Amino acid sequence: DEIDRVVHEFLCDHGAYPSTLGYKAFPKSCCTSLNEVICHGIPDSTVIEDGDIINVDVTAYLNGVHGDTDATFCVGNVSEEARLLVERTHEAMMRAIRAVAPGRPLNVVGRVIEVYAKRFGYGVVRDFTGHGIGETFHTGLHVPHYDNPELTIVMEVGMTFTIEPMITLGSYRYDVWDDGWTVVTRDRKWTAQFEHTIVVTEDGAEILTLP
Repeated sequence: DEIDRVVHEFLCDHGAYPSTLGYKAFPKSCCTSLNEVICHGIPDSTVIEDGDIINVDVTAYLNGVHGDTDATFCVGNVSEEARLLVERTHEAMMRAIRAVAPGRPLNVVGRVIEVYAKRFGYGVVRDFTGHGIGETFHTGLHVPHYDNPELTIVMEVGMTFTIEPMITLGSYRYDVWDDGWTVVTRDRKWTAQFEHTIVVTEDGAEILTLP
């Protein structure tokens, strides 16, 4: 709840609105996903402990458009296994961003992520993907984080979407809590995620959600 309060106040103080608040009845201004929570964790009174990893996912609506970003943070003294998972998930996202270019198949994003993650025996979550974004939170474009040959879309200049791989220490299979939002790994192995909103440019990609 404290993280949610900070996010809400910061966005409002800067003239933005938290896109998640009220989105399909989501009750908070950000998502906080702890350890085995893959995504869409609802901020509550849970106390973060030394050794945890936590993802904070923030989407802001400002000047008529949405910007979506998230990061996973290591809390105190985390295990080497968890630290490497976090570092490698960030690297997977950055490798995918560097692969973006007009004329290339959109599927290259997922292929790059999955090939890199499999080097370490990680699982790549399949059912929650990147998405088109702009004047609406989700435009209908889906950006898988795994190799999907059926995806035939070709990237074009001006396309705006998120790249947000969710990578696990175990299987990509998951369960959803009774709250209808919180997604956890079925094997309860830990998971990390990073996300940026990008736009396809003439010579690659521009990250729109850098500080």
